[in-house]
Amino acid sequence: MEGERTSKDDWWDRFQKLLDDQNEWPTDYTFKFIAPAARVDELKAVFGQVDLSVRESRKGKYQSVTAVMNMHSSDEVVAMYHAVGKIDGVIAL
Repeated sequence: MEGERTSKDDWWDRFQKLLDDQNEWPTDYTFKFIAPAARVDELKAVFGQVDLSVRESRKGKYQSVTAVMNMHSSDEVVAMYHAVGKIDGVIAL
């Protein structure tokens, strides 16, 4: 129902508070993901021109992707996770 909060919303609120408690903005923030090899281009598109470190799994089915970005607030970090969350099969580490 509209306007109701979920436990997922509460999780994101706690995560954002933790980010604010542990970081002084702006800061370089490291994002790490595991993605199916077929989805890595979608993941790269979310990060735009950022240099990514990509490592293939032993069998080549998955790739680990690391991005370091200068973020200005916890809102920006959470927005990136939400954008990546729309890509099927990607796991945030």
